[in-house]
Amino acid sequence: MGDASKIDDARLAPLFAAEAERFTLAHPRAAALATRAGESLLGGVPMSWMQRWASPVPPYAVSARGAQITDADGQVYLDFALGDTAAMAGHAPDALARAMTAQLENGATTMLPSEAAIDAAEELTRRFGLPLWQLCLTATDANRFVLRIARAITKRPKVLVHNWCYHGTVDETFAIARPSGAAGAAQTRPGNTGPQVDPATTTRVVEINDLAATEAALAAGDVAAILIEPALTNIGIVLPEAGYHAALRKLATRYGALLIADETHTISMGPGGATAAWGLDPDLLVIGKAIAGGLPGAAYGMRRDLAEKISGELQRDEIDTGGIGGTVSGSVLSAVAIRTTLREVLTDAAFPEMIAGANRWADGVEEVFARRGVGWSVTRLGARAEYHFTPEAPRSGGEAAAAVHHEMERYLHLHALNRGIIMTPFHNMALFSPATPRSAADQHSETLDAAIATLIESGALVV
Repeated sequence: MGDASKIDDARLAPLFAAEAERFTLAHPRAAALATRAGESLLGGVPMSWMQRWASPVPPYAVSARGAQITDADGQVYLDFALGDTAAMAGHAPDALARAMTAQLENGATTMLPSEAAIDAAEELTRRFGLPLWQLCLTATDANRFVLRIARAITKRPKVLVHNWCYHGTVDETFAIARPSGAAGAAQTRPGNTGPQVDPATTTRVVEINDLAATEAALAAGDVAAILIEPALTNIGIVLPEAGYHAALRKLATRYGALLIADETHTISMGPGGATAAWGLDPDLLVIGKAIAGGLPGAAYGMRRDLAEKISGELQRDEIDTGGIGGTVSGSVLSAVAIRTTLREVLTDAAFPEMIAGANRWADGVEEVFARRGVGWSVTRLGARAEYHFTPEAPRSGGEAAAAVHHEMERYLHLHALNRGIIMTPFHNMALFSPATPRSAADQHSETLDAAIATLIESGALVV
């Protein structure tokens, strides 16, 4: 629970109830749509995680442009969630809208290669360094495919991941560290729905920044791949310590495991993600969400020697049933979305302003905490930043998980929502797009300051 000793849940509850009532009064259309949705959508939403919004019912979006969303009740929001990174390019950027319209008039998918796919792959090589790429629809798919490739090449069964990682809905990665047992011992993650295989049989789990445990987990010689986010992002941002990635690269080489970087969220570090910003040297790289401007689109790249090895596994007459790819993977529409987003929206020139915005946001949050005497911390990761309910930023996934206080998160998120700000519903993160206005950080700081003042005055937060 992190610094939960300073949070009084009993005093927090009526504050949350008041915000919930405020939302309900302002959203009669959302309430009506939610009632209707309950008749045809499981849980009243098209995907179960949409139930995570702190409001009594979710706002129902009717339009999104730039860094704003307008809902069915006419409320306009400044969007810091940006589709949990999928809309990092901003909503409906003009260049992408034009490119998608033009391509739809010429077909969306043909099962044939396109020049757009070549352009996309060449741009990915320029940014990340790896020479050969494949296109698919989601980072989840890309992660599944590279794990198959790693197992095929190494002839090993196991995957090594960080504690409290997130790599989409990949079965092997829904695991956390077992409190006791051998180094890397895994158990299923809480909430893992109907796991097809117990991840303890497929996966080893270690904390980010724990090189000794990593080496011990690799020593058995059965790990095919080390699949990592360069920094944890989905349990709250947890940064690597100095020298960690260089040492991890050496361990992967020493023990014959392939090192895979999942840059799906860490693309916030710059045009080449953490790989370029921190000089990483992965064997394979996965990226999704942001690169297609909010449309389904993802990619995975690899070293040339690995491509040559896997080519021997891909026999022409079985290549469509080998577990890699889908019918619309690499579609021309997806390829055009990736090409356009990288060439015209999430450009090299766009990132400095995005990162400056996130730093201003973080500076503002730190100023509010300091002035109000709140002992919470802020972590920065390029164009994204996040605060934790702890005096010091967590150093591991386990520490970040222990710092979560769901009730406080829900209150702060709903308080912000009622004042026209959308935060990522899963944690306290803000992401900046090329379309996010300079005033956004200050608007958030003012709203957060009002929420903190209310918490302190009510006794729900003791400082």
